[in-house]
Amino acid sequence: MKSWSAPAVPGLPPVPETFELYDTPHATTVSTSSRQGAASLYVCGITPYDATHLGHANTYVHFDTLVRYWRACGLEVQYVQNVTDIDDPLLERATDTQVDWRDLAESQTQLFREDMAALSVIPPTHYLGAVEMIPAVVEDVERLVALGVAYPVKAADASGQDYYFDIAAAEQRTDWRLGSIGRYDRPAMEAMFPERGGDPDRPGKRDPLDPLLWRAARDGEPQWSGGTLGEGRPGWHIECSVIARRHLPAPFTIQGGGSDLRFPHHEFSAAHATAADGIPLAQGYMHTGMVGLDGEKMSKSRGNLVLVSQLRAQGTDPQVIRTLILSNHWREDWTYTDPALHNAQERLARWKSAWQATQDNYGDAAPLADLQYALMSALAGDLNSPAALDTLDLWAAGHISPHTSASGVRDVVLALLGIDLAA
Repeated sequence: MKSWSAPAVPGLPPVPETFELYDTPHATTVSTSSRQGAASLYVCGITPYDATHLGHANTYVHFDTLVRYWRACGLEVQYVQNVTDIDDPLLERATDTQVDWRDLAESQTQLFREDMAALSVIPPTHYLGAVEMIPAVVEDVERLVALGVAYPVKAADASGQDYYFDIAAAEQRTDWRLGSIGRYDRPAMEAMFPERGGDPDRPGKRDPLDPLLWRAARDGEPQWSGGTLGEGRPGWHIECSVIARRHLPAPFTIQGGGSDLRFPHHEFSAAHATAADGIPLAQGYMHTGMVGLDGEKMSKSRGNLVLVSQLRAQGTDPQVIRTLILSNHWREDWTYTDPALHNAQERLARWKSAWQATQDNYGDAAPLADLQYALMSALAGDLNSPAALDTLDLWAAGHISPHTSASGVRDVVLALLGIDLAA
């Protein structure tokens, strides 16, 4: 699957990595370090039927900032993102709108690409759809069955069998424990599971929380060859496990996504991978905050989405949207308001005005270092983008590197924050 065009990212003098990051499983900020000058990242992508709302953009802009920080440390970054281009919600939306599910998936994925390019998000190294990975999914599910950590359940409405992951067997076989990734207790997981695609009441399951790995073919649904599993299609969580294992080192540096993916998605993606080969999926887990509107979480089910494409169509500069997102800490929930967007617009205008004055007054000065170090110091402390923007405010007010080259300022801000002061 193709991704989107890469933005210009100026090279900066490498600064030693001193990164501390809040890790969900540890529930605290921990020091992280690259291995042999490389860092690796997997961020769960969209299910393409309502792209791209601000909740999506919030996640991908913040992880883009992480990629930019790593690159400024001189690290080689491997970044993988998926597209869940086959799943129940997509099929339901296609039925409701009387659009072929493949056409719906492609049109929404293309809109997402356009929005990411507009927001100056660096594309992933590998951008993969679930459909193109189905042969690999079948391979891994068959392996889980052979290892005794997956089992069949007869499907009353299909001729074949569904296959489920066996939580208890996986806990006996590996160091993974239910709740170790998302850090929820059993009652909380039981409450969330049916709300997030789970089927706790399915007859024949060994544990109500056992997740689906392979769904047997049903009439009217898309289906693919499943080898010994029979015709069908993948469950949700297995796709990310499979894609990550085939394109990133094991374990990779960071698994990322919205906080609504802590359970069940990240919990079981990690469990599937670890059960298959005994190696943890990732070293750390980052979960971005939710974006709300009028006091409620922004979601497809509520229909209260603010779409990036709509804001762009109304004339909002994508750099203003990016500024708005970065003014909120990556792991905090926040609420979209028109005044907040206006404040971001005014803030960006102040930076551009200060940059123009720098160009007029100090265009031939030596390249700066203080602003780069100040911005990177802010980002090194739990990817604190609000602190980085506050630092940029101080620069604009003349308190940091006041007599430096315009080109140096532009390069630093563009490379680290994805904001082009000359645009």
